[in-house]
Amino acid sequence: MKKQMRPTTVLAPVSAVLVSCGDEKASDIVTIAWAGTVNSEPPMLSISVRRSRYSYELICKTGEFVVNLCDLSQLEILDGCGVVSGRDVDKFAKFALTRQKCTHVQAPAIEQCPLSIECVVRKTVELETHVMFIAEIVGLTVREEWISGEKLQIPDGSLMAYVQNRYVETGKTVGTYGFTAKRKN
Repeated sequence: MKKQMRPTTVLAPVSAVLVSCGDEKASDIVTIAWAGTVNSEPPMLSISVRRSRYSYELICKTGEFVVNLCDLSQLEILDGCGVVSGRDVDKFAKFALTRQKCTHVQAPAIEQCPLSIECVVRKTVELETHVMFIAEIVGLTVREEWISGEKLQIPDGSLMAYVQNRYVETGKTVGTYGFTAKRKN
């Protein structure tokens, strides 16, 4: 039996990512759990950021950012970048991260992250508590072991997700897109 509750943000799991932003003069990293794919052609994603965040200022200034996916080895970095302000601390230095030059944007990627997604903001949606940046994916850098032939192949259990104030490790593959249509009746 189900019970009614007040509306709240319960969609889960969601990606837990590090978003790097800025340029050569000023850069920051923010932990984001509100990110998602929004379009296929061109490939686009969205992130939602509070106006009070230093990263919000940098993204507004440059119109670009990099979404960096994290693995379990980066859990403390993932959490830590969400609880200190880039106005007060250089998060790259604090967490011993390397700024990786990107091909398509000025914002730095995080070299230690297994996958970095270069993004250019195409639309901004002003919401009550957050601003949603809808961005076109203009480039990717990926660990070589995550590439099979010409395809990206993210290993099972490699990424972090977020569920109700908890970070969780992704699990094993239990199906693939369209598997039900391939069944013989």
